[in-house]
Amino acid sequence: MSSKRFLGITVLADFIINEGVDGVLDNLINRAGVTAVALNPTVTAPAAEGEGSFQPPTDAGSSPRLFDRPLWGKRSLWVKSAPSYEPNRAYYSNTPYKPRKANALTAQYGDLIEQFINSALDRGLNVYFQMSATSPTGLNDDDRPRLPDGRLPDRMADTGCLASQAIRSYNEAYVHDMLDTYPQITGFRPDWPEYPCYKLDEAFQDFNPQVKVWAEQHGFDFEAIRTEVNAFYTYLHGGLRNQDLLDLAGPNRGKTTMAVWLRKYPRILDWLRLKTALSNDLIRHWRSIITRYGGPEKELSANAFMTPLTLWTGLDFSDASEICDAISPKLYTMHWSVMVEFWGRVLLDENPGLNEALVVKSLAHLFDLGDVITAEKISDYGYPAPHEPHPIPDEPQQRKIEQVCAEVNGKAMVTPLMHGYGPLDDFTRRFQVVADSPAAGIWINRYGYLSDEKLDAVGKIWRTRGDYIR
Repeated sequence: MSSKRFLGITVLADFIINEGVDGVLDNLINRAGVTAVALNPTVTAPAAEGEGSFQPPTDAGSSPRLFDRPLWGKRSLWVKSAPSYEPNRAYYSNTPYKPRKANALTAQYGDLIEQFINSALDRGLNVYFQMSATSPTGLNDDDRPRLPDGRLPDRMADTGCLASQAIRSYNEAYVHDMLDTYPQITGFRPDWPEYPCYKLDEAFQDFNPQVKVWAEQHGFDFEAIRTEVNAFYTYLHGGLRNQDLLDLAGPNRGKTTMAVWLRKYPRILDWLRLKTALSNDLIRHWRSIITRYGGPEKELSANAFMTPLTLWTGLDFSDASEICDAISPKLYTMHWSVMVEFWGRVLLDENPGLNEALVVKSLAHLFDLGDVITAEKISDYGYPAPHEPHPIPDEPQQRKIEQVCAEVNGKAMVTPLMHGYGPLDDFTRRFQVVADSPAAGIWINRYGYLSDEKLDAVGKIWRTRGDYIR
């Protein structure tokens, strides 16, 4: 098998247990035509209601998601989990974070993960582990990001401080453990080597004391940044007026407003630079530990927010492409939609008298959600139900991919990560956008949302492309 373009799908072990190693691989290869697969080293089994975790997981606080592919005969259920291997606890001596303990599920199903990896490799696929970049088990408040006034932010994603040495030591131990147990894997796909910005508070991370130390060691005036960013945060939480949003909501899309804000709060640029420097430093650490324990041939592929959201997350596609083998900006269009609700509710609640239509249009322009924004109510956005199309047209998705490709400029593969969630027609539309783009390939998250019909649609589109060879 060979292909000039890359097609990967992420698979949770739940479905390998349910459908079998060959059953999943046959679907991935024969129906969709994949060249790669990603998984995590976790095995699961059904649990009593209220025990373990609920699948599909709550997403954005109110997710209505259901799996397309049933697990143990259900489209949603409680499951218990365990590592697929016996962790080497000695590797974790330099960090307060410890691995999960192996249990009966490990003994019962753990071998399936290695079987799946080996079978996928034997059938010509690349195989990756996908995991969080900064979320060790049992994350404590000392290693959580902070707002400029020192409070813990209201967050959707419970990720850690990028400057935390305890988290970096855990990452090193975890990578060492994985490569000892599964030395045959192709590489790693750390998720969020940045600061997520689903909610407005998340965009104002990170003023953790550990960042202060790191910043001052790297030439940043942390206190000056903190003071000015706190002033901007305060302005958005009580000082925002309708006239402040007219330019942002209008055809100018905020060009003048952004300049005014930066002139008034110039340290915002230093704050954005600081987050980018931290993100780059964390990605370099991931590269160094992967090379140390697996060799330079092991690949690093970073999952990240899509432009322009990376302005607030800190990840710089150009810089990251100097370190990574591939970059996967997320085309999670259901999240772009719900962010209008998340940010908009706070702005309306904290600034009495703001016009809802101005807020909605301003945020839709800020996030670049369409060429013509007709929405006037927060309820026009939000989290789409399983049967509802995602309210993001093709054009902004196309230009976002093109922008990332321009920033990467051939230094790494650009493989956008789209989501399988949503109705068949809308999923197919979104997949076609990426297939027709200049990106080097595509990742689809996750197998559980991919019905046979969706897998067949992927294969049909992918195989009709002239640069696909099989």
